[in-house]
Amino acid sequence: MSGLLLRLAGPLQSWGERSAFTPVRDTAPFPTRSALIGMFAAAEGIGRSEAGLDRYQDLQLTVRVDRPGVRLVDYHTVGGGFPKDRTAATSGGSNKGAAVITRRHYLSDAVFVVAVTGSDQTIERLAAALTRPHWAPYLGRRSCIPDEPFLLRRHVDHPEEELRTRVPLSRTAPRTQNGRDEEIGTIAVDFLREQPPPAGSVEAPVDAIDVNDVPVSFAQHGRTHTGRRLYRTVELLPRSLAGPPTTQMQRLIDYAHLEESA
Repeated sequence: MSGLLLRLAGPLQSWGERSAFTPVRDTAPFPTRSALIGMFAAAEGIGRSEAGLDRYQDLQLTVRVDRPGVRLVDYHTVGGGFPKDRTAATSGGSNKGAAVITRRHYLSDAVFVVAVTGSDQTIERLAAALTRPHWAPYLGRRSCIPDEPFLLRRHVDHPEEELRTRVPLSRTAPRTQNGRDEEIGTIAVDFLREQPPPAGSVEAPVDAIDVNDVPVSFAQHGRTHTGRRLYRTVELLPRSLAGPPTTQMQRLIDYAHLEESA
C-alpha cells in the first residue's frame, strides 16, 4: 500500500452534502468522499452515467484541516426578467417562466490536505490521471478552481505519516504569550479519518460522525450514495510545519519538488 497527497485550496470551495437540485445548496465543512471520487473519475475520463466506481472502493482517505475557511452564502438568481421561453429549463423540457433563486454555500479561504491510500497500481494510475486529467479538477463546483500546488506528491510510502510530520501547514503558527514566534512546541490540527486511529496514538477524544457521501452512481437522474463513519481527531503536530505567510507557498513548492529531485 502507498499513497498520494492532494492539497485542496482556493478562493472558494463547496462540498455539497444533502442539497442537489434544491433552493439551498449546502456545503460540508470538509471535502466529501463523493466529491473526491468524482474528481478521480473525471480525471480518468469516466462519465457520470458510466460504471466503474467500484475501482475506488478500496481507497482510504484522510483529511488534514489546515484552514477550515469561512462559510459564505451567495444569493444566486437565474433567468429573471426574460420571456418564459428564455428562462431556465425544467427537467421535463419546458421553461419555468420565472427566476430561479438559490442560496449557494461556500467555504472561503479553506485549505485541506488529503492523503489518498491504496494499492501501488491504483495510486500510480490516479497520479498519472491527476497530472494530465481528462476533465479538469475542481473543488466541488466547476467555478471553484484549485490553487497550485495541487498534487503535492505522486507517491509516498506512508501518506498519513507525511501529513503528521512533513507536509507544511498552510497556516501561521500562533504566537506565544510573549508575542514571539518560536520553532519549538506543537500546534493542534483537526484530522478526519475513515478508520479509528490506533489506540494511544492521539491524546484528545475521538469524535465519530456518520455521513452519507459514498457514491454508488453519479447518473444525472439517479445519483445514489451510501453512508460511512468518520473519526474526527485533534492531533498535535510539530510547530515547525507552520510558518509566516510570506514563506508558506515557497515551503509547499519546495516540499513538492523534493519528489522530483529524489
